[in-house]
Amino acid sequence: MSSLQSILLMAIGSACAASFYVPIKKVKEWSWESYWIVQGVASWIIAPWLFAYFTVPNLGAVLSNSPIDAVGGSVLFGALWGVGGLTFGLSMRYLGVALGQSIALGFCAALGTLIPPFISGQNLFTTHEGVLILIGVTICIVGIAIVGYAGALRSKNMSEEDRKKAIKEFALKKGLLIAILSGVMSACFNYGINGISGFIDAGNIIQKVAASNGTDPLFVANPVYIFVMFGGFLTNFIYCMYLNTKNKTFKDYTSVASGVLINNLLFCLLGGTLWYLQFFFFGMGQSKLPLGMIAFGWSILMALNILFSNVWGIILKEWKGAGTKTIGVLILGLAVLILSTFVIKL
Repeated sequence: MSSLQSILLMAIGSACAASFYVPIKKVKEWSWESYWIVQGVASWIIAPWLFAYFTVPNLGAVLSNSPIDAVGGSVLFGALWGVGGLTFGLSMRYLGVALGQSIALGFCAALGTLIPPFISGQNLFTTHEGVLILIGVTICIVGIAIVGYAGALRSKNMSEEDRKKAIKEFALKKGLLIAILSGVMSACFNYGINGISGFIDAGNIIQKVAASNGTDPLFVANPVYIFVMFGGFLTNFIYCMYLNTKNKTFKDYTSVASGVLINNLLFCLLGGTLWYLQFFFFGMGQSKLPLGMIAFGWSILMALNILFSNVWGIILKEWKGAGTKTIGVLILGLAVLILSTFVIKL
């Protein structure tokens, strides 16, 4: 029962994550760098503090008693993840919600799940849980590959006019390179949450401090997000300010009409909050996993993110004109991704 609860909680978070770019599309008259950093303030600064405040007893004591090396590790991994975060937005800009998220999250799922036990010297082939993790990640990657193939078929079958209509700035080669970089760096978020045993302490220690101060196991990851997401915010802030300067887009924040400004702020706030909620529910879901399967939680989250992102891709007509065969391949890939999450029940 706990395993099913874990999947359900992560599914709720994934639905939120896949939905975050929908309100962002309602932003008007702002450049990418302007709306990206504004939604970042909501998702990486405001939301972590707000949710931690209401779910972590003695939050001040938890933060002040967390070892400096664990805090530093969380911020460092967050900064590296920040590179993945900003390129994640660019991957959807050039490939669309469906294909961009699928490729980036595929690399993120595999590396985020397998690198920690590999570096810490664990042999996944020698335990039942380890074998299940390997099977689950493999099935997940197969599902991602099928979804990627569907994306390739879509690109081949769609007319140039339909492609540009669905994704105004579609650029396959540039988008693929950016999506791969995003996936590799985004995996660092999981390292920030759970650390890498025997290599570097990070959120794993902070979670223990939270638990020792009476935090419900469902919410022990929430104070960790404050540090990890702050590191990510720093990376994104530097890059977005650079683009604001280069593109002379600082005027975005002051030159639009008041109605447009309020519209943009509200939709950025909504989008940023939806993005944060994936990790709020991920932390809850992870707490329901068997101890030996904790590492696999990351793969479950990414698989479900891809599932829901492609559902939104269909709703947003990114697959319009792709053909019956392509849609069939897409559905098969999504079914395989769903199957990969249920490995924890074996």
